[in-house]
Amino acid sequence: MPVVEKNRDYVVDIKDMTHEGQGVGRIDGLAVFTDGVLAGEQVELKIIKLKKSYAVGKLLKVLRPSPDRVDPFCGVFRRCGGCSLQHMDYNAQLAFKTKLVRDSLERIGGLKDVKVRDTIGMKQPYNFRNKAQYPVTSADGKIVTGFYAPRSHEVIGSDECRIQNMESDRVRKLVAGFMMEKGIPAYDENTGKGLVRHIMTRVGFNTGEIMVVLVINGDTLPHAGELAQRLVDETAQSSGSSMVKSVYLNVNTDNTNVILGDRNILVYGNESITEKIGNYSFMISPGSFFQVNTAQTEVLYSKVLEFAGLNGSETVFDLYCGIGTISLFLSSRAKIVYGVEVVKAAVKDARRNAKLNGVDNVEFIEGEAEKAVPDLYRKGIHADVVVLDPPRKGCDESLLQLIAADMQPDRIVYVSCNPATLARDLKYLDAQGYEALEAQPVDLFPWTGHVECVTLMTNVKNK
Repeated sequence: MPVVEKNRDYVVDIKDMTHEGQGVGRIDGLAVFTDGVLAGEQVELKIIKLKKSYAVGKLLKVLRPSPDRVDPFCGVFRRCGGCSLQHMDYNAQLAFKTKLVRDSLERIGGLKDVKVRDTIGMKQPYNFRNKAQYPVTSADGKIVTGFYAPRSHEVIGSDECRIQNMESDRVRKLVAGFMMEKGIPAYDENTGKGLVRHIMTRVGFNTGEIMVVLVINGDTLPHAGELAQRLVDETAQSSGSSMVKSVYLNVNTDNTNVILGDRNILVYGNESITEKIGNYSFMISPGSFFQVNTAQTEVLYSKVLEFAGLNGSETVFDLYCGIGTISLFLSSRAKIVYGVEVVKAAVKDARRNAKLNGVDNVEFIEGEAEKAVPDLYRKGIHADVVVLDPPRKGCDESLLQLIAADMQPDRIVYVSCNPATLARDLKYLDAQGYEALEAQPVDLFPWTGHVECVTLMTNVKNK
């Protein structure tokens, strides 16, 4: 008979939290992971999943609450998968993220002497997202938009989302109402029938420009022109400062979890919208990667520029550069910046952004960093400073080897959205003669366990 049984209730002391914000407790030595609980709490839970090495619990009752526990501000918090830490005081979230970075560097990276600064948070951590992707479905004869429940494709409907820009919520309500009025069906994942799959919005916080992308299961949308004009007219009337400048149809007829298809059809307005960060303007197209928190992105990039320590004479490599946002920030204090990005559309956007801002000391290269950097090195182009901003999986070891062992720049500035892979890569670079001096976490994703971090490493051999 197993010590821990599925579907049985237990009283558990929560000792710690995972990087995703789940509470961790133990029952007779078996780790139990539970959503919606905080370290230091005693809770009653039901075991809903049981494996050999761990179990998953469902919170039934908080018996001894943490002083950091607060009431969630969203009515569908328990059901929606968008935010995981609404039950935690915001200042406590910042402390949690600082600890997450520090613990990862120490446990995974073996780096105990890195100065980890307090996480930089937001004064008002609400309505900050500049991009929303609302799944669309139907229930009881009505169009429902919202977000998916955790680890499922059940759409949890809601009237508003307090982390999205208010214009995004306004747009999705207009689209849902128009679909009801015109009898336009929502997509059904089970049957593959229906038309509208997602409503995506992109909002320029500093420009007021709005892009609407309707992801459809087909080549056309009935009354698309009329819908576009209504979006333009009603957003202008309701806000006064923001307006829809671009409306697209995105064609996705595949049976897939990927939101956007490969083909975009411009229905109204401009091919892109513009957003400003600091002194720079950026053109954003439907598929562009752009950080979702505009205000905190400026904080993040300013820290990258500070850590880079440029005086105007340096050659800088910006690897995984996306649409060139960090590259342009670096260009103001560098001799030349080489941005490398594998996504063709992003490189096109990066070049347009450089031209838009009148920047001529950047060069954008399309290709994998693991291949482009060796090509640059063979041509005799060496970096004084390397900025790394990889995806969550981190960097390829061969790239780190080339940078640290062969090229040996004076400084490496590593921007990461995953403390675990950051720590792994810093450990490798440390073994190659680079010392991690300082890490600055920045909260781009309030109410979740996610955290961005900028780390400065210097070449010990050049000291």
